[in-house]
Amino acid sequence: MKRKRAVCLANAIAAILFASTLMRAQDVTIVVHRTVSVSQISETELRDIFTGARYRFSDGSRAIPVLLKGGPAHEVFLHRHIGDTSDEFRARWRKAVFTGQGSMPKEFSSEEAMLTYIEATPGAIGYVSRAPANQTVKLLTVSGKR
Repeated sequence: MKRKRAVCLANAIAAILFASTLMRAQDVTIVVHRTVSVSQISETELRDIFTGARYRFSDGSRAIPVLLKGGPAHEVFLHRHIGDTSDEFRARWRKAVFTGQGSMPKEFSSEEAMLTYIEATPGAIGYVSRAPANQTVKLLTVSGKR
């Protein structure tokens, strides 16, 4: 009985450590086209841009959100900055598309493909698991992080 309890406790501790390490290690970096004039974005503005409630940056320039199709960076971005699960986020956009209030942001299979699009598209904004080595995109600081 003691051994079974010890194994369960060890498994629970390992799961907690793994989850906290993943969340800590897997932060995301917000990136935009290099011509975007803002260098900081509020948590609210970021959420509004990615949920379709806002189509412009604080300087008035057009914002074009782009997404990854899935993966750890996508899940972390949705959890930390949008407050949705992947299913909740998709349902929100399906409703907007169905009611004619918006169109789903462009999605990419890889961070490299997303970065290539952001580099070529003025106003594009997305996220990556770590800051890119090249300086072909601009990094934004998020204020008011949760």
